[in-house]
Order: sequence, then C-alpha cells, then structure tokens
Amino acid sequence: MVEFVIGRNIKTKTDKLIAADKTETVLKQLNTEEQKLSADIKKLKTGKIETYNLGGYNLHVSLLKSKMSGEDWRLLGGECFKKMQHSREVKIAFPGAKAQNIYEFALGIELAGYRFDKYFTKKPQSFYPELEKIVFAGTDLKNMDGYKPFAGLVNGVRYARDLINEPANALTPEIFAADIKRLEYLGLKVEILDEKAMKEAGFNLALAVGQGSLNKPRVGIVSWQGNPDNDEIEIGLVGKGVTFDSGGISLKSPNNMGEMKQDMTGAAVMVASLKVAALQKIKKNIVAVVGLVENMPSGAAYRPGDVVTSMSGQTVEVIDTDAEGRLVLADCLTYIQRKFEPKYVIDAATLTGAITIALGSTYAGLFSNNVKLAEKLKAAGESSGELLWQLPLHKEYDEQMDSAIADMKNLSSTRKAGSATAACFLQRFIEKNTKWAHLDVAGMDMSDGKKCLYPKGASAYGVRLLNEFITRL
Repeated sequence: MVEFVIGRNIKTKTDKLIAADKTETVLKQLNTEEQKLSADIKKLKTGKIETYNLGGYNLHVSLLKSKMSGEDWRLLGGECFKKMQHSREVKIAFPGAKAQNIYEFALGIELAGYRFDKYFTKKPQSFYPELEKIVFAGTDLKNMDGYKPFAGLVNGVRYARDLINEPANALTPEIFAADIKRLEYLGLKVEILDEKAMKEAGFNLALAVGQGSLNKPRVGIVSWQGNPDNDEIEIGLVGKGVTFDSGGISLKSPNNMGEMKQDMTGAAVMVASLKVAALQKIKKNIVAVVGLVENMPSGAAYRPGDVVTSMSGQTVEVIDTDAEGRLVLADCLTYIQRKFEPKYVIDAATLTGAITIALGSTYAGLFSNNVKLAEKLKAAGESSGELLWQLPLHKEYDEQMDSAIADMKNLSSTRKAGSATAACFLQRFIEKNTKWAHLDVAGMDMSDGKKCLYPKGASAYGVRLLNEFITRL
C-alpha cells in the first residue's frame, strides 16, 4: 500500500492576490505494507458513502456504479469534503481503485474546498474549515508524480477564482496586468501593452471602451513555449477582461450591478489556463491575449452612435455601449491571428445575457466555424464536467449586424438570438482559414454553491475544460 498526502492550512486567510501561489500542495510517498489493510478491506460495503475507522483509516467509500467516470470520482470527492471539513486530519483507503480514480477524487476535494475569505475580519474561528491534511492510500499508487498534473490544475482553478472574486477596486486593468506579469516566474513569457502601446498597435475598439474610465486599459500577452523545437503556435486563447462593466453611457440597471466585477472571467480563465500549462509542463506552444478594460460613463466615454475603426480596418457603429465585450474581443482576435498565426483560436467571455436565458447554468454556449474543433471542445467538456452546447452561426444572424453607416454595428436591432448575433459579430474578425471557437460562459461564471465542485462565488468555469482540450489535442 502506498500513500500520498495533500495538505494546506485552510484556516489561514489570504491577504494578497498571489494567494493561489502561496497555497502549498504537498505530495509524499510513504513506505507501508500492502497487507496492512487487507483484512479490513474485505469488510467494506458498496452502494453509498460510508465512514469506517479501520486500521487507523477513516474510509469514505462509494462504488455507486460499476464504471465511474472521472467526473463521478471528482463529484464524490467534493461530496466527501463536506463530511471531512471539520476534521483536522483524514486518512482514506481506496481498495481496488486505480491511481487515476484516487487523483480525481483528491482533485474533487480541492475544488470543493476553495474559499474566498480574505476580506472577513470578524468571523469566529469556527467559521473556517479545520481540515489540514488528507492521506490517501491505495494499492495502485506508485509514487508522488501522478498527482502533480492535478495539483497544477487545481492551482490554476484557484488562481482564476481568486481573480474573479476580487472586487473591482482591487482589480483594475493595471493591477490585473501586474498580476499577470508576475507569472513569468513559471517560465511564461508575459508582455503588457499600456495605453500608448495599444494605440500604436491599433487596439481602437478596446481603447474606445476604456476611454471613459480613470483606470486605463491594458492588454496582456502570455506565451508558453512547451515545444521549443517547433515555432508554430498550436493554440491561441483570447479572453474578455472587463474588470468592471457599468454599461457605460448605456448604463446598466443598478440591480446586481456589483456582480459586473466578474465581467473579466474570460481573461482570468485564459491566463489561468496558461498557468496550468506551465505547471504541467505541457509540450505545446500556446499564447493568450487578454483585453483588460473598465467600462464607465463620463464626459470622456464613448457614445452610442460613434463609429470606430477596428484593428482589422473594419468600421463599427456603436449602438449600445453595454455591448462592449465584443469590441474588446474583436481587436484581440485580430491581434492574435496576425501576430502569432495559431492553428486554433478560442475565445471566452461572459458575453451575453441571452445565453443564460437559453442554457441556464448547465451549459456554456459554443459557436465555431470548424466542425472538428467544435467536436473536440464538446468532448473535452464531457470529460471535464464543464459542458458545452453548440449553437448556430447562421447568415441571417450575421445580416442583423449590418449597419447603415459602417461595416457593422455592435448590437442587433432585435433582441432575438442575442448570443448568436454576438458570435456572428466576432466571426467577422476571424481571418480566412483560421479555425475558431467562441465560448459564451455567461451564466457559468458564478456559482450559487449548490454544485459541490463550485463553492459559492467564482467558478473559474473553463479552466478544466481547456486543460482537457489542450492535453487531448
């Protein structure tokens, strides 16, 4: 029998954005005798989660069906966390389980165990989970290396959640960019474009969105050269990073406007995906471009009726300043294609409320111009548990984005098919032969806490999905 340990001081509150990197995941191989639990293992029952105290192990065992998927094991780990969190140390044995199953179970515990509590100052100690150490034992466990990719993945998920949960006053475009820059310690190459550099590069649409705010925009470019023998960029990721979206001149309703701090979810997910690639040392070349802006009303803000020339050279009539995310993405899409020429381009954004009406909080929306890419993403969604539902890019939706005075407008004149017309707007910035997919993750970005792997708050939906896609590619 071989054991490995994951441990963290969950009770220690975080006080910096780098909290995810201070979270230590400890893997340790212990020499134990395989026969130690052989008699006790024979006593185990199946069919539900049960707790035993045999041979010094607290055994939480559930063989709910003969073939459990990776997500089944993760969900089981998440459910078990609820039972474990008020114990300081737990030891779990997995008779007959494969090492991969145990790692997925442990991943579920770590996903479920996330908390964002840095701003609490008066909570009693009993408010915080006591769990500090979990020991996993299984006959199929060989050494400590097997869990390392999972540790890297959960680190990335927690990093994205930390970013998304931050209030907008603590995560302006400049602060977000600085936090991205520090990831260079992992071997990532990071370039930050300030307002001047953005103007020189032609990020006119993104600059228009940000011109009403005192917090000036930034663009982050993060690269991972996992295959140094090949210069080709296999995957290009683009993320919407609106650190606060008031709607601008087309002001949003005050109801729940505070939730608009999370409108940078797409950028957080893409940067976190690069962080995971570096931690897992994935042997692929990947680049992410994220547009970081704040959309605010002021005398300097862009207006409905303005016409702006995009980086691509196409002109856009602004119908609604609250349809800003697609403007930010458009320039970023042009930039990543022209500078890096990636084989695949995938963007993610909390883009439309319409996708939430259509799919709720079960699926994110998927739009793509390439059948094989779409199938690969859907398969990765099924495997990771972060589901995608594909919707059409029809020419009639595209025609609704035509403008009477410019090449296009940023909002259709009808409320129908709002997520599809937004995707068609983005498709106009996809250059010939580029294999592209758009993920509309609005509705999936925040959790009400009812799903065990997604504690209340930011979900970081998309990090696990993209990691699965990248590793399978």
